Amino acid sequence: MAARQVEESVEEIVAGLLEGQDVIELVDVEYVKERDWYLRVFIDREGGIEIDDCQNLSERLEEELDKRDIIPDSYILEVSSPGLDRVLKKDRDFQREMGKTVDVSLYAPMDGKKLLVGTLTAYGDGKITLDESQEISMDKVSQVRLHIDF
Repeated sequence: MAARQVEESVEEIVAGLLEGQDVIELVDVEYVKERDWYLRVFIDREGGIEIDDCQNLSERLEEELDKRDIIPDSYILEVSSPGLDRVLKKDRDFQREMGKTVDVSLYAPMDGKKLLVGTLTAYGDGKITLDESQEISMDKVSQVRLHIDF
């Protein structure tokens, strides 16, 4: 099973496990080969996620994955928060973070810069808008993350 198929299957399983728990949201699933295979599930909720939430979902997910046996490789399961500087990937991520400051990494420099920082004011039609005036085509964007001020 290809990595993308594993991610989609796990997303469906996690959605089922979280059903009826409106407070916890599935943010993302990654199935990646580093030295070993890692299955990473990122969850969140308003006000932040607790370690008990991660442990509870991890145990339930592990049991369900063992039953279904959909992943042929041995892997390490990690359930965690996406972090304060989370990557925005899906439409719902951009909608949820509207009005917040983001870091936009570009594939090639724009006006001499490969990193732009601004307030996310619009998203859609293949474009992102910062500070209500700087429109950037998403095909020029390598990554968008929430900005953290230190």
